[in-house]
Amino acid sequence: MLSADRDNFLEKYVDRKVDFDKRSCSECFHHYDLDRDSALSQSEFEGLLSDLFCDGGQPYPITSQVLSQFMELLDIDKDGKISKKEFMENSFYWLKQILQPVAALVIVDVQNDFLDGSLSLRNCPAGQDGNGVIPAINSVLDTVTFDLVVYTRDWHPEDHISFIENVDKRPLQTNSHKSQVPPKVLDTVVFEGPPVTEQKLWPSHCVQGSWGAEIHPDLKFVEGGVIVNKGMRSDVDSYSAFWDNNKLAETDLVRILSKHKVTDVYLCGVAYDVCVGSTGVHALEHGYRTILIEDAARGVNLDDISNMRKNLQEKGAVITNSSKVKDLVESVDRQVALGYQTAKNVALARRMVKEGMVKTKE
Repeated sequence: MLSADRDNFLEKYVDRKVDFDKRSCSECFHHYDLDRDSALSQSEFEGLLSDLFCDGGQPYPITSQVLSQFMELLDIDKDGKISKKEFMENSFYWLKQILQPVAALVIVDVQNDFLDGSLSLRNCPAGQDGNGVIPAINSVLDTVTFDLVVYTRDWHPEDHISFIENVDKRPLQTNSHKSQVPPKVLDTVVFEGPPVTEQKLWPSHCVQGSWGAEIHPDLKFVEGGVIVNKGMRSDVDSYSAFWDNNKLAETDLVRILSKHKVTDVYLCGVAYDVCVGSTGVHALEHGYRTILIEDAARGVNLDDISNMRKNLQEKGAVITNSSKVKDLVESVDRQVALGYQTAKNVALARRMVKEGMVKTKE
């Protein structure tokens, strides 16, 4: 591999004293184009990746597989190198998000009922104490500067479909193997609808305006924090803070994140395997780099927690702990997985623009 100057050229952008703009992107290309042929060979691009992906100055390994994955996404004409035109059109957005991300902390459902009330996690199969998320979340809020902090709340009407107390208010599918008589808490039933709705049953919780729906008083609420309510329709549950479970309606979360130009979503709260994880899946679908703070999350069922963790990682999320968040937010720790997620988003956006142009011509 050809070697650039060993001082990391990219570090000057991390402290944000220099904005990474189009001119910066051009300078970056010139710095790594060692043979001055107006293209980055795979060897030169590997040098860029080595500087880009590091933790406190210690580079992450750039394997041949990692190199080929990034080349596949950013080498548009597939000629085995990245021209300056390709670099300027695509890598600007890729590098900008990695070097100068905009971070939001989304604190999911840290409400009285889930910690000490009718649906306390202590009484769920995993036996985890939801109160355990509060010290980790407060520590992150005290030590990390986020561009936005969002607090989500289950905000259910009294006749909500998920409450076992309301199971007799809607007809069940009689031929459903998941219907049980009488159903119990945590059983899954299928309501006839319309629409047909599969629903896990929970005790009544987080009813609008109740003590149980309030954010736990020990959780720090920062100045400028934004509350997003979910699950407000009686006929459909809403685990995710983005969509209801049937994707019939969105919350305000995407609009709020877009307003603040957020690129990275950090997740914590309860329950790991239900609302936190579902929010993570939808964050990835919306193109956000997604990081779950694992020691600041608690769940309902150990097997479901494990499955959700695996699902999030397979989709591109990073699992971390609260002690690592500051370095991630400040781009001191720039992980390959997050950079790859960014490159996939850039490639997807390029493809969508191209398909839109084709449809317009048709």
